[in-house]
Amino acid sequence: MLTTWECARVNCRSIAVCLDGSPPAYHLHRGSGAGARGWLLQFEGGGWCNDAPSCAARAGTRRGSTRLMSKLEVFSGVLSNDPARNPDFYNWNRVKLRYCDGGSFAGDSEFRNGSSVIYMRGQRIWDAIIADLLTKGLAKAEKVLLSGCSAGGLATFFHCDNLGELLGGVATVKCMSDAGFFLDVDDISGNNSIRPFFSSLVALQGAEKNLNKDCLNSTLDPYLCFFPQYALQNIKTPYFILNSAYDVYQFHHIFVPPSSDPRGHWSRCKADPSACSTLQIATLQGEPEVGMFINSCFAHCQSELQDTWFAPNSPTLDNETIAELVGDWYFERGAAQEIDCAYPCDSTC
Repeated sequence: MLTTWECARVNCRSIAVCLDGSPPAYHLHRGSGAGARGWLLQFEGGGWCNDAPSCAARAGTRRGSTRLMSKLEVFSGVLSNDPARNPDFYNWNRVKLRYCDGGSFAGDSEFRNGSSVIYMRGQRIWDAIIADLLTKGLAKAEKVLLSGCSAGGLATFFHCDNLGELLGGVATVKCMSDAGFFLDVDDISGNNSIRPFFSSLVALQGAEKNLNKDCLNSTLDPYLCFFPQYALQNIKTPYFILNSAYDVYQFHHIFVPPSSDPRGHWSRCKADPSACSTLQIATLQGEPEVGMFINSCFAHCQSELQDTWFAPNSPTLDNETIAELVGDWYFERGAAQEIDCAYPCDSTC
């Protein structure tokens, strides 16, 4: 299903803007029938920028400018309108929030270099889009699921409680992060490269003031609240975490970044999971197990792709697909926590 986008017109030209100053945008496909008052909001993912050069470069791509994005977007997986492909949410109002700020919708700052300006206004983009959607029916929602993938999955941690507050506690609001539980862990060489990255990102983008207040009050290093493992314990809204124990992004960039493996001992394993040694698999399996659907597939983002969300050959745990388990959790139809055994035991990957 293809959907066209709309501009979030609430102050979108002067206040809430993308890195290059273009207006933010989202895609909306209306719900119908019994799902007309259900709303599923999906944050788009796509990494981050943590310094002026990387943000300037990003501003010249579709990740930093709506001028460079396609106006058409395919809705699949959790966004599909096909009941055979998305049994619980197919007839809800489904929204995809386009990602163009480089800071997981959390920043509020700008960087000036002469006449050139980079706008890092993710928080304002979120505020503008939600204000726009409230006028289009979100204010009358009965059931809401806030979701996101990767950097968008991280954004759900920042805005989960806020959405419930904006809706006045009337709607049932729950949140799901897909591949967004980025870990504060040392790499295989004993160094930690993700901490300085997130620290510089939070400082540059002015994100600290928009992070969870309870988390900020409990730590001396505010940027740590950009990590879900520290923020989640302070989130009051019901939460579902979908992640692979072998998340490909975290495997390649956090746990085994190139700087940690100068001789390339992990190169074959990173290129082909079946080439990983027993010791390498044991090392990876040692990552903390968190969440409710933690499978052992080498994957990153599983709710947006139809093949992994709900299809005849989708990954399963105890014979349940991701879509079925998320639906059971949201509608409280039974237990909804599954953690897989170690790779390569799962034949459904």
